[in-house]
Amino acid sequence: MGDDDLAEGAVPDDIDQTDDAVLGSGPHLTGGRLILVGTPIGNLGDASPRMRQAIETADVIAAEDTRRFLSLAQRLQLSHTKRVISVFDHNEGHRAPELVEIIAAGETVVLLSDAGMPAVSDPGYRVVKACAEAGQLITSTPGPSAVLTALAVSGLPSDRFSFEGFLPRKSGQRKTLLTELKAEKRTMVFFESPHRIADAMDDFAEVIGIDRPMAISRELTKTYEETLRGTVGSLRDQAVDGLRGELTLVLAGATEVESAPEDHLGEVSALVDSGVRAKDAAGQVAKKFGLSKRDVYEAWLHRE
Repeated sequence: MGDDDLAEGAVPDDIDQTDDAVLGSGPHLTGGRLILVGTPIGNLGDASPRMRQAIETADVIAAEDTRRFLSLAQRLQLSHTKRVISVFDHNEGHRAPELVEIIAAGETVVLLSDAGMPAVSDPGYRVVKACAEAGQLITSTPGPSAVLTALAVSGLPSDRFSFEGFLPRKSGQRKTLLTELKAEKRTMVFFESPHRIADAMDDFAEVIGIDRPMAISRELTKTYEETLRGTVGSLRDQAVDGLRGELTLVLAGATEVESAPEDHLGEVSALVDSGVRAKDAAGQVAKKFGLSKRDVYEAWLHRE
């Protein structure tokens, strides 16, 4: 064991072990504040003591879906007599200033989504932005994350990655996005619905190619959790049948390879299909891959 290694059972020096730090109730957190609270993504056993304490001591609960929050509180036997209000995509804009006023009055607001961390592909960032601009205290009680969980179990490089949220519903828009991301060297994480996964995998195969490493996770943290690992092509054949629940897709980044204009004609076509002029599409693709716009355009015009 090296000098930097920890003995079994030891706690790193930078971990605060006081009760106040564990529960988030220290004197530095007195007064009005916003707390972003992570909730279980499928397994109630992932509810942390800090999550429970934050919910039970908050003055106001701002939930993505009040009914789902009340159900969660009941199942976890959380005691709360607090005001519960909804904050979702379509009302967050006008809820944000309301929450700023509540916090300015000295009250503590807990912000949570239906599952996982708020503001990560869920409502929350507008509230955080408004509170930050008002100079208010913002803290977090971290919890489970489908993004990080799927990335960790994917077996793909995790030192650098990007989260792209839900894939667009329409094929043309998906292809445009995938075309923009084809040369991305970082591992990428996406959300997708089981109802669209078959079409989405067809688009991955067409734009990204069938040989790119990929993983698909479903039912994360639940009894029937499953992660499929392979390539875009092999997973396309598996992903069309029987997958249920929200899916998290992890795609390996692009590798450094020299390419020719002919290698990217599918991307030009995808942009043209989405309404981009052919010359402009050729220019976008050429710029992305360091190619001549004229060569890409000529290759596209004379494609077979």
